Amino acid sequence: MKYKITVSNTTYEVEIENINARPVIAFVDGDRFEVMPEHSNPAEAAKEAGEIKNKAEKKSFNPNQPAVISQSPNLALNGNAQTAPLPGTVIEVFVKAGEKVEAGQVILIIEAMKMKNSIRSVYSGTISEVLVSAGQSVAHKQALIKFAETGEAAWI
Repeated sequence: MKYKITVSNTTYEVEIENINARPVIAFVDGDRFEVMPEHSNPAEAAKEAGEIKNKAEKKSFNPNQPAVISQSPNLALNGNAQTAPLPGTVIEVFVKAGEKVEAGQVILIIEAMKMKNSIRSVYSGTISEVLVSAGQSVAHKQALIKFAETGEAAWI
């Protein structure tokens, strides 16, 4: 959809590919921008998009508005979590919270494409939380376990 937006007496042509996609891809006078709306509810975003469509000429755009930075719900980005190296189904978990593990120790098994894959601990340390259970499907790079403290890392 194309909009004409005026900011400080300058008119910009804005084209939005899909208002319901995240991030929203917008082209402002031919320059591509990725915008992450503050609303996490797609229905609320769609309702707001309809309001914008009806009031497109009245809305103003602030190009100097600071970017919204949100915390990632993915614990893998914290640095103290073991992540899934591939998507699949957890078959068996060999560790529990409070246990000490060594780098290279098998902590769980993930089945992917009819093959069982032993997932080994990357760190030696104490496990603070096991985030998955047997039978659960996991995504690539999803956090599996959290470490309370980590020791030496092993790159196996």
